[in-house]
Amino acid sequence: MFRSTASMMRGIGLGVAVGVAAAVFAGKAMENDHRLRRRANRAKSAVTGLMDEVGHAVGARM
Repeated sequence: MFRSTASMMRGIGLGVAVGVAAAVFAGKAMENDHRLRRRANRAKSAVTGLMDEVGHAVGARM
């Protein structure tokens, strides 16, 4: 039990660290690049739309 909990906490910590590093890197990259910001916003809205559709499809089956 302890090992699985410790592994899970280590994985969560590593995920948070990688997420923060990616956010910092992306923020610096997007500061001056208008095209990159535009593409990122389009990708974000596409993923959001996809997640909404999946949620509706799963909700309709239940």
